[in-house]
Amino acid sequence: MATRAKEYFLAHFIDYEYGGVYWSVDYKGQPKDTKKQFYAIGFAIYGLSEYARATGDREALEYALQLYECIEEHAFDREYNGYIEACTRDWQPIADMRLSEFDANYPKSQNTHLHIIEPYTNLYRCIREMQAASTCDYVPMLGSVLPVDIVVPMETLARVEASLRNLITIFTDKILNPETHHLDLFFEMDWTRGGGQLESYGHDIECSWLMHETALVLGDKKVLEKVEPIVKIVAEASEKGILENGAMIHEANLTKGTVDDDIHWWVQAENIVGWINIYQHFGDASALDKALRCWQYTKDNLIDNDNGEWYWSRHKDGSLNTTDDKAGFWKCPYHNGRMCLEIIER
Repeated sequence: MATRAKEYFLAHFIDYEYGGVYWSVDYKGQPKDTKKQFYAIGFAIYGLSEYARATGDREALEYALQLYECIEEHAFDREYNGYIEACTRDWQPIADMRLSEFDANYPKSQNTHLHIIEPYTNLYRCIREMQAASTCDYVPMLGSVLPVDIVVPMETLARVEASLRNLITIFTDKILNPETHHLDLFFEMDWTRGGGQLESYGHDIECSWLMHETALVLGDKKVLEKVEPIVKIVAEASEKGILENGAMIHEANLTKGTVDDDIHWWVQAENIVGWINIYQHFGDASALDKALRCWQYTKDNLIDNDNGEWYWSRHKDGSLNTTDDKAGFWKCPYHNGRMCLEIIER
């Protein structure tokens, strides 16, 4: 199934004329929405690099590296630092940079940076495993299959490492709100905060463990010393969204005085991993309790044991959201599948 997905993706989603990947294709595999959303290119790197780790596939790694170069060339802001949201198919400026209709139209976002640091971390981990395969001095992560006869230049590894170090700094110095310890969501090019005072509790807890993962994969003691206190305070800030039943609500707009208190599937998945991460690395027993309580709520309320998958959400009053997709453009076995794999490995 993974090989089928990889082959279909390379055949239909890669833009062989201008580079990058299309946002969507139609049922015949023809380009539908051709804008270049860097969030999507990040996920392409994530999937291809993980496929390379699991199978030793040279082609997948080469495409992942090409897409890394694509983001660095077209999305990286050399004046103010960070990565923009989107371009036209041929890399020209685009008026509507929003990731979805629910997002504010700003050139930079926390969400896109989150899903750039995530694939870059996996790409870096993949290259390190491949570099070390010939000298046998690296113990692979659980489940990885070390490839053979794949050589990635050391300068490529160094560039990806530099990108990761820079991304950590962006999160700690730009995206993290030093007053609230929440992660702000939208920014102008110069990092002026925009979109109002928003708190996305699922993104807070997700970022806490993904940022920690990056620091752990880099393996730099000084980076860890800087990041680990922030990992804990961001997780603690996300607790504002936890209900008495252990579930976590979606988000709040403090500027408008509104709260989205639906209990979304992805937020619960990230809440579980985030608190397991705190328990695993810092020995906080209360963090384990938070994860277990959220998992119990999820088992009881969000998993469809008859037809499979998880429901999109339940409303705060406990009623089931039957309007939104069980699977679709914004819901797939990503957050929940990854949560399960993370917990098994940990």
